[in-house]
Amino acid sequence: MMRAGAHQGIAGPWGKSMLWGKSIRFWSNRRGVAAVEFALIAPILLVMYFMTMEASQAIETSKKVSRVGSMVADLVTQQPTIAKVDLDAIMKIGTLTLQPYNRSVPDITITAIQVTTDATPQVLVVWSRKVVNGVNGVGATAGTATTVPASLRVPGTFLVRVDSTLAYKPIISWTTDSQQKLGFVETLAKGMTMGETYYLRPRRSVTIPCSDC
Repeated sequence: MMRAGAHQGIAGPWGKSMLWGKSIRFWSNRRGVAAVEFALIAPILLVMYFMTMEASQAIETSKKVSRVGSMVADLVTQQPTIAKVDLDAIMKIGTLTLQPYNRSVPDITITAIQVTTDATPQVLVVWSRKVVNGVNGVGATAGTATTVPASLRVPGTFLVRVDSTLAYKPIISWTTDSQQKLGFVETLAKGMTMGETYYLRPRRSVTIPCSDC
């Protein structure tokens, strides 16, 4: 009985001291704390990285969409006359301007506009050509009314208008058709609309007729 009691008296405090020592070592182990902190912070850092990368690419692509409109308008207004094949080639060049972005293609519409010399000037479509989803076709019907800014509504003026739009799709968007999309993921998958409209006058002639538009 005395021997058993003595054993209990020694083992009790010894076991508690060992447990206490292990607890101290656990809480004072910096490597464990660093690992836990990294596990908590890493997802946030990754999200911030992808958001920064996506934002910079979106801004750059938006600038390129604007350049598409200005470049296409500039190339068209340098021609004294033009044909459908020329317009389609120019719009193809405009589409390639967005590279290396290739998750969607821009829609481009080129419209020749004549402001009449009537007492009340009319703004009419002379010819129009467009590319939508990579398919070329006729734009607005010739002879139909259209609109231009008030500052450009000068009688006898011939204008070329270029509308360029892009449904920008972020690289982080989820596009798996077999999965259900919710919240902001569905918005990202649909794309973000970017667009620009440019007006220019002919450079080498008064008007720019299209032989087969």
